[in-house]
Amino acid sequence: FSGPFTDVVTTNLKLRNPSDRKVCFKVKTTAPRRYCVRPNSGIIDPGSSVIVSVMLQPFDYDPNEKSKHKFMVQTTYAPPNISDMEAVWKEAKPDELMDSKLRCVFEMPNENDKLNDIDASKSAPVLNTSKQDGPMPKPHSVSLNDTETRKLVEECKRLQAEIMKLTDENRHLRDEGLRLRKVAHSDKSGSPTALALRDNGSNSLPSLLVVIAAIFIGFFLGKFIL
Repeated sequence: FSGPFTDVVTTNLKLRNPSDRKVCFKVKTTAPRRYCVRPNSGIIDPGSSVIVSVMLQPFDYDPNEKSKHKFMVQTTYAPPNISDMEAVWKEAKPDELMDSKLRCVFEMPNENDKLNDIDASKSAPVLNTSKQDGPMPKPHSVSLNDTETRKLVEECKRLQAEIMKLTDENRHLRDEGLRLRKVAHSDKSGSPTALALRDNGSNSLPSLLVVIAAIFIGFFLGKFIL
């Protein structure tokens, strides 16, 4: 019997007569007040079968309590002329009776089965609510992203201006170096002053470029990493 047991639970019992004679049957239970059996007795023709409905009455189910209810299906061959069924059972000898015992088992449906039984119309509002609640923090996060983007754009523009400024300074220094080299080449006297100017002009240009490049790279990386 499958719960819940708040209403009548019905289980069908199929009895089949495999013999070539008529068989009388009777269904008994150890808890007659808890069950309603229809039909509880009758005759089964040879090779035929009959369905017996066993109806369990509502009760308070306790999963920790083991069921002690049992059923017994008692059968005997029917006499040639049957006029009184009660007389057949009273007059039957013990060695002519056959019986089959069945134990009752109570089961509650699984949680998955309960979830499958939920109405789809009831679950729809829950899904709609989750969809409405989910995107709520999005406007705040979008505004933050826009602010960060604007800051990065402004920072890029400022860095581009710095790059252009450093490029102009580099070009100016390069022109100055070329001018000093021309002066050095044009000085035919070979005086120590001309040689000093030539050496200072050629050595100062790479050192200054290295320092400017290091400052620019450190500033650029520091801004974007921090």
